[in-house]
Amino acid sequence: MPPRWSWRLLIFFVVSLSIVSWTGADLFSNSFLVKFKRDLSLDEAHRVAKRHGFVNMGPVLRSKTEYHFVNHALPPARSKRSITHTRKLKSDPLVHTAIQQAGFLRVKRGYKPLKVENLVKNIQPHKDPSDPYFPYQWYLKNTGQNGGKAKLDLNVEAAWAQGVTGKNITTAIMDDGVDYMHPDLKYNYNALASYDFSSNDPYPYPRYTDDWFNSHGTRCAGEVAAARDNGVCGVGVAYDSKIAGIRMLDQPYMTDLIEANSMGHEPNLIDIYSASWGPTDDGKTVDGPRNATMRAIVKGVNEGRNGLGNIYVWASGDGGENDDCNCDGYAASMWTVSINSAINDGQNAHYDESCSSTLASTFSNGAKDPMTGVATTDLYGKCTTTHSGTSAAAPEAAGVFALALDANTKLSWRDIQHLTVLTSKRNSLFDAKGRFHWTMNGVGLEFNHLFGFGVLDAGAMVALAKQWQTVPPRYHCEGGIVSELKRLPSEGSLFLTINTTACKGESSEVRYLEHVQAVITLNASRRGDVELFLTSPMGTRSMILSRRQNDDDNRDGFSKWPFMTTHTWGEYPQGTWTLEVKFNSETPQTGFFKEWSLMLHGTKEPPYTGLPVLDPHSKLAIVKKAHEVRSKM
Repeated sequence: MPPRWSWRLLIFFVVSLSIVSWTGADLFSNSFLVKFKRDLSLDEAHRVAKRHGFVNMGPVLRSKTEYHFVNHALPPARSKRSITHTRKLKSDPLVHTAIQQAGFLRVKRGYKPLKVENLVKNIQPHKDPSDPYFPYQWYLKNTGQNGGKAKLDLNVEAAWAQGVTGKNITTAIMDDGVDYMHPDLKYNYNALASYDFSSNDPYPYPRYTDDWFNSHGTRCAGEVAAARDNGVCGVGVAYDSKIAGIRMLDQPYMTDLIEANSMGHEPNLIDIYSASWGPTDDGKTVDGPRNATMRAIVKGVNEGRNGLGNIYVWASGDGGENDDCNCDGYAASMWTVSINSAINDGQNAHYDESCSSTLASTFSNGAKDPMTGVATTDLYGKCTTTHSGTSAAAPEAAGVFALALDANTKLSWRDIQHLTVLTSKRNSLFDAKGRFHWTMNGVGLEFNHLFGFGVLDAGAMVALAKQWQTVPPRYHCEGGIVSELKRLPSEGSLFLTINTTACKGESSEVRYLEHVQAVITLNASRRGDVELFLTSPMGTRSMILSRRQNDDDNRDGFSKWPFMTTHTWGEYPQGTWTLEVKFNSETPQTGFFKEWSLMLHGTKEPPYTGLPVLDPHSKLAIVKKAHEVRSKM
């Protein structure tokens, strides 16, 4: 992303995501964001904090003007702001502003019971890992065990056979801690890249509970980097890679500063950040990253990995058909890779959310036996076969991306997304209820509203990564805006159109799409009954919001909320875009549409011109041919 655009866009989206729905009473923590009038050293900030009865926890995102202060005399959560403590800080001549941090809910996304041969000429024969739990790791090698569909897996053996195992790549598990003394993890643990933001120390070990509630991060870590052939548990997707523990999820509430510091921690030591959590999956919450967290993510993709950009992997959500992951500002962000899950026979899990922002899928649990989950490491040196939910899906994707980065260390964060689109496979994935079918977009890419562009294929991704050439610069174009108060019909649909040149002739021209956002403001007598559809000039129809039967909001609606679709990837944006707004309700509803802004993100130049086509039937060949025709127009 060219620097001249990054901060303008950041300001736009901080404003867009600043208004969110909060379903409970507001909480206020004992943490404060303190902004100074000038640069301060760490020692100076310590002295200011001590002078007013606070403890300085350190700079925010390595800033010299913003620091995180905590006052231990205040309770960790209270219902009212502390005006006294805020005024005390503001009275200091060095302090510009002091903002007491709100507390909000973030939940772990764990399920609770209720062709590579054409790309690689010489794949060497291999031997299965000897780890005792490998036969249970059907998501790595599906032979039909436990009622699964044979060959429906991540195809990691084809990546390993190319000599790619994740060496020198670090994935940070942002969660409730990691048991870094586990015998299957300790030799792949990156202590220098780890930190505990819940307790503010360098040791992110999980807090003990009788029910092993804080096993979540350790289970996710094993999926990525459990050691091979050591006689313990199973094997990680990228078994020679490193994992870092970032403990940040183990407190009764989350704050913007904890999230921001976690996502901005050691961006040049960490390649991939894996998050298996998010706003409450209750089907009525509309929530996303706050100001500092959004700044951390944008800074990560612009500056992390020494300018190549950090990769943020996000679990799409466990709210099932009653929720929509486009209402989750983390999973629906264009700067993250949103991953959904499938079970071992190819159908979606009943807890999977659907949305147009999902890029691809991995795996969660078995079909016939719900206890046949993901086999991985557990607390205190133990192993488990019951890890599940989209919590289990995101770390598998992080492991596949670690393999791709091992194959080509020069891949940017956008390269990873392009590789995901081009190498993910439909395989045997299907919607169990028949609602969402596989559809072809305008340049021949097949997608599904549940599964994105398909299940990740590690072998194909590694093979293509080895010959990859970095995609052209990315630009952002506001394609147009409709700002007119219109009543929503109780029956039928409201259609709104924007005819755009996609900034043709300007420095920000977009000719080949990546992400598309419809930034929308509306309210309704029942927000959960609103459905939104966006149709591209090439005829691809994306459902950017589905009905959410638990959402009975009649006050907040959506305020500049950026609904995102990946379904038009590779298409040409010039022409007429159509937004359809309708109620899906058995009882009459009312509402008002206020504004729609069309944001187009992509490249001016065709992205794949320098890549050789080894398989004439591959997605790469299909899209490249379509782009070659376009470039001659």
